[in-house]
Amino acid sequence: MNIAIIFAGGSGKRMHAKDRPKQFLLIHGKPIIVHTIEIFQYHEEIDKIIVACLEEWIPYMEEMKYRYRLDKIGRIVPGGETGQMSIYNGVKAAAELYGTKDNIVLIHDGVRPLIDEKVIRENITSVKKYGSAVTCAPAQETFVMIDDNEDIIEVENRKYSRLAKAPESFWLEELLAAEEQAIQDGKTDMIDSCTLMRAYGKKMHVVDCSYENIKITTPDDFYMFRALYDARENQQLS
Repeated sequence: MNIAIIFAGGSGKRMHAKDRPKQFLLIHGKPIIVHTIEIFQYHEEIDKIIVACLEEWIPYMEEMKYRYRLDKIGRIVPGGETGQMSIYNGVKAAAELYGTKDNIVLIHDGVRPLIDEKVIRENITSVKKYGSAVTCAPAQETFVMIDDNEDIIEVENRKYSRLAKAPESFWLEELLAAEEQAIQDGKTDMIDSCTLMRAYGKKMHVVDCSYENIKITTPDDFYMFRALYDARENQQLS
């Protein structure tokens, strides 16, 4: 079974939204998180979806589930105090509902709605072949490493540099075990699942995606998504 874990537990303070978290901002009358979920809803290789969101917004998310017929959603769970804990709540729910044996989980940001079917398919294939998949975009600029004094200590070769994006995908059993070990070790705020799995000795494999696979965090990201969304819509017109 292939299960998408869509996490959207943050309040999105950098977005400066007036009355709602960034994942529920509307693009053409539809919340960003619904745009994201629909990609997994309509993908033939995705069997189930778990959503982790702000607890006070769960009733609204339940309403969106029925309004947009998102019937692959098996459960909507509260987000945690950190992104890692939101993911853990989703992964734990997936294990409770569907078991862990031979199940793959694709961990994806609720505010990253510009992925495509190919990326999802290649994530699933990569987990089956390599045990993991971290969706990345090629670096378009040079990365430098700095020290505490902001002096450059290393210039990375752009050829081997990538921007980690999402989804990040794993065997459910292995990710759940790593999450629970991290919590036991007092680590509850690791930046993403890739970082967590690497910390516990797991090898990560890259799946390439386009640079358009943005995470909507700031107003600039919001306007960029709206422009890219409209451009994609217009491609269907001659």
